[in-house]
Amino acid sequence: MTLSYPKTAAQQASAQNRIGRFYITRELGRGSTGTVYLAHDPVIDREVAIKTFSSDLSPFEKKHHQQQLINEARAAGRLSHTNIVTIYEASSEGNATYIAMEYLQGRELNRLLDRGYQFSNEDIAVVIRKIAKALDYAHKAGVIHRVIKPANIFMVGNLRPKIVDFGIARAPNRTANAASEAQDNIEQPFTIFDDNIIGTPNYMSPEQAQGRDADERTDIYSLGAVMYEMLVLRKPFQAAGTDELLQLIINKSPTAPHEVNSEVPRELSKIVMKAMHKRPEKRYQTAAEMGRDLKNFIAKEWQSSRQKNKNLVGKQPLLTKKRSEIKKIILLAGSAAAGIALIFTFRTFL
Repeated sequence: MTLSYPKTAAQQASAQNRIGRFYITRELGRGSTGTVYLAHDPVIDREVAIKTFSSDLSPFEKKHHQQQLINEARAAGRLSHTNIVTIYEASSEGNATYIAMEYLQGRELNRLLDRGYQFSNEDIAVVIRKIAKALDYAHKAGVIHRVIKPANIFMVGNLRPKIVDFGIARAPNRTANAASEAQDNIEQPFTIFDDNIIGTPNYMSPEQAQGRDADERTDIYSLGAVMYEMLVLRKPFQAAGTDELLQLIINKSPTAPHEVNSEVPRELSKIVMKAMHKRPEKRYQTAAEMGRDLKNFIAKEWQSSRQKNKNLVGKQPLLTKKRSEIKKIILLAGSAAAGIALIFTFRTFL
């Protein structure tokens, strides 16, 4: 039996407790442009998160967000990586468009940083390396995320990050040709550059800030900016307004992390500064290159830790202790804020 949905998916969920084949369990989050539900997939017998649109959007807004949703499904849906959110299905029924994705439980990285949690240097290297490996995988598949920031890094389990929100990612075959892409920009009141500016320009690359074409190296710059904040608990640039901030991103190099915090190893500081170089050709040319430098740092730290603890019986290694601490914080935060696990899906959606 095929169900039709003349109203929005959100309205149908309320009336019939169902979207497509998915049975709604409860609402996870609601914003100005839509709602995210926890749902059950009866075919696979698993929990999923369903992202839908609000019925109050203007036609222009609906078209814009529908295009983002479709692009997210196209970009992330072609990827299968342990550190990238899994997209199961995207569909349009009547006037409703929705996307079904992996249901994550944990906490966004920005929320942990806002709480003042200080990761150890070793743990920062571990987390950033995992993200770098995921980005390298995505880049090899032709997908550029373009909005790497703490709010789009979801921490689940034991130091396991998940890259989320591919709404404005650039993916292969996003448009048939340059002419159709230009036509898309004429028809809608939003542009890719506007999407990057709105909300969080702090992690944008200089080429994004200038409105120029961005390749894989823009994700590397943004990942360097995320690593910077994890190391020193402050963003690379501070400014009173967006225009001033963009000028700093374009023209000024940030103070090296080890100069902000003397406890930051120079090796990690060097990795950040190379990733955030103003000139793309001076950065790491691939996320894999950045990952290798982080791997070398981690190996040295593990070796040093083993040397310090080789004569201690029954002592837990420092890195393991730190991992246990962050796991507890994530689990406690998740318990204290049940139902918000998938609000991250509104980062560009709201």
